[in-house]
Amino acid sequence: MSWVEIVSAVLGLSCVFLAGRGSKYNFWVGYVYNIFLFSLFWHQHLYSAMLLQPVAFAINAYGHWRWTHPKEEEKNSEGDLRIGRMKKWQWVNAFTVVVLCGTLWAKALQWLPVQWPDVFAPDPQPWLDSYILMLTLLAQFLSARKYWECWIMWMIVNIANIVLYISAGLYVMPIVSALYLANGIWSLISWKRKFNKNE
Repeated sequence: MSWVEIVSAVLGLSCVFLAGRGSKYNFWVGYVYNIFLFSLFWHQHLYSAMLLQPVAFAINAYGHWRWTHPKEEEKNSEGDLRIGRMKKWQWVNAFTVVVLCGTLWAKALQWLPVQWPDVFAPDPQPWLDSYILMLTLLAQFLSARKYWECWIMWMIVNIANIVLYISAGLYVMPIVSALYLANGIWSLISWKRKFNKNE
């Protein structure tokens, strides 16, 4: 356990707590969280999780903009971005992208240590690591769009992360993921109520 892991845990919990309550301040915490996670995952050789952070930073910035600058027809009664829902064709597209990109990246994770063993240590769980990466990107994108279904994806990601972190020898992050999971369940219910009220 390191101080980076502890700070990452605190930042992550703060970020999802704020997001679950629809607070736009979650994005500011999210920027710092990405930086700490990049460092943490580099030292644990979890390269998918590490490389996710710059992309997550960009998605976070996109979400920050979307939440604070909604189109007129997307605003709720308070002028904020209204919670939305995915259409069936979006689910099909999302599933297809996750499967294809997840497979390609898992193969890359197996190939990189063979080609550059001095740079990349073998990933302990390349397939799990890869699919968590793709599902996390999807969950973040849905969060950025303020779609209710983002919490379904976050719950799947958190369950998978618990397995991944334990296998990588992390101590705090599995507990954090369990707390994320609890927050995700609460947020799923809370956002559904807000969606029904057109908030």
